[in-house]
Amino acid sequence: MNTFGICFTIFNMEHKLIAYFSRFSSFTQEEARALKDSMLIKTLEKGSFLLKEGQANKASYFVLNGLVRQYRLINGEEVTTAFYTEEQWIISLTAFTEDTAATDYLICDEETTVVIGNEEKAQKLFRDFPRFETISRAVMETVFAEQQKTMMYHLTAGPEEKYRRLLETRPGLVQRVPQYQLASYIGVKPESLSRIRKRMARQ
Repeated sequence: MNTFGICFTIFNMEHKLIAYFSRFSSFTQEEARALKDSMLIKTLEKGSFLLKEGQANKASYFVLNGLVRQYRLINGEEVTTAFYTEEQWIISLTAFTEDTAATDYLICDEETTVVIGNEEKAQKLFRDFPRFETISRAVMETVFAEQQKTMMYHLTAGPEEKYRRLLETRPGLVQRVPQYQLASYIGVKPESLSRIRKRMARQ
């Protein structure tokens, strides 16, 4: 890719996060520029880890492009607990309140570009533009509410219901993720997911 192409790609990536924040409030040109300047954008190859079990769990990420899978090892087996795709935040519920180590892994299942949350830059942004702290709080509340809703649904729904919901709410994800990972996410073996798919196809 030439220099122009790289600059154009970076501009588009920066614009995605600004557009996301604009859902919560409009920005002046100065505020948008400050937000852009605070961004730490990183592209990771497929198979790269954002986080491993046991590491300090303090960073947050906004997915600009790609796919991140969250899983934990149980008796040596990967159990998928979440998928994060474009315009989704990866924020631990305890990252900002407890000094804890990660219990999960975050791996890029595709080449992935993220904005990495930087506490030092965020605090400077809040000092220079106090309104950003209110906006950031609104974003966090929205993300945590969505996480809580997904978590409660995952605990109470059956495998077929979970799969139906994935098809309804995230149909593109089903095309991007291997069947064994989808099966792990809804809590069944791959052959059971095949039966669920066949049963749904007959209905």
